[in-house]
Amino acid sequence: MSGTSLDGVDAVLIDSGQTVPNLLQTHFSPYDAELREQLLALHHPGHDELDRATLLSNRLSRLYAQATMDLLEKAGVPLQQITVIGCHGQTIRHCPEAGYTIQLNNAALLAELTRITVVADFRSRDIAAGGQGAPLVPAFHAAVFKHAMHHRVIVNIGGIANITNLDPTKPVIGFDCGPGNLLMDAWCLRHTGRTYDKDGQWAATGRVIPALLEDLLVEDFFAHQPPKSTGRDLFNTHWLERKLHGTEAPQDVQATLLQFTATAIAQAIQAHCPSAEEVYLCGGGAHNGLLRNRLIDNLPGRTVTLTDQLGVAADWVEAFAFAWLAQQTLARKTGSLAEVTGAEGNRILGAIYPA
Repeated sequence: MSGTSLDGVDAVLIDSGQTVPNLLQTHFSPYDAELREQLLALHHPGHDELDRATLLSNRLSRLYAQATMDLLEKAGVPLQQITVIGCHGQTIRHCPEAGYTIQLNNAALLAELTRITVVADFRSRDIAAGGQGAPLVPAFHAAVFKHAMHHRVIVNIGGIANITNLDPTKPVIGFDCGPGNLLMDAWCLRHTGRTYDKDGQWAATGRVIPALLEDLLVEDFFAHQPPKSTGRDLFNTHWLERKLHGTEAPQDVQATLLQFTATAIAQAIQAHCPSAEEVYLCGGGAHNGLLRNRLIDNLPGRTVTLTDQLGVAADWVEAFAFAWLAQQTLARKTGSLAEVTGAEGNRILGAIYPA
């Protein structure tokens, strides 16, 4: 999995031959600054996009292949024992309202380099069926984290934040609820040179700007009812700059962006999962202590902790999900939930590239 945060590639090895899939090994391959900049540039129209996107797809696939080999070496498992690679690819455009989504990845090259069957292009089939194509992880959350008695919510805080409502008495729902880390990371990089604000330490030196927070929260996206999804196409630095006067202290903007993420998540849970007892966080943002504390403050009466308590470390849930989705594809089982994406029905996701 390589997500909206553009930090690198998460690779996991799972054993799906049991009732509950088992996570065996993990590996992370970071993006270098040049690759990250090139990927960011493709989020907006520019010169010679087709050539740049295709070359980056090849480069990413070589990185995915190397991550696969490094993961298997770490695990001591020969590639001949691997059934399938599930590879989401790197999203550079997500426009379900226009009927398309683009994830960079040359799956044929990945299959050729690894000699392992690859499942890729998970979102397109759901969009073709009238859905949002995202989020796709709620079906996995339901399979692994749902409890017969306790009402749980899973919150993934990557570049974008999304929630999965696991109410034992109702169908599973899930949706993107707004920015996770992407605005905070971009602002931190611009003003400190660091790719992210570790544990919210810089944000903690600033003060929330109430008028700015209110202006951020009036974005139309938040008033839309699920199903809904979003990404850098909406929430980006250009969007943020239009909200600023230019006189704000950078650390105050960072503090406000952190509160913005926490408030958007909390409001989504309060509006759509009001009876939830337990909230479990995953994704990179789950490790931001200040953000976690703000969520605890905004969600009184609920347990707020990490998915580690459910047996899957917060950093690896999303990659685990796409391994599971690939297995669903090979078994000709549906991987999407129409209640989540708004599609005409559940669909078998992904395109298969045989070894």
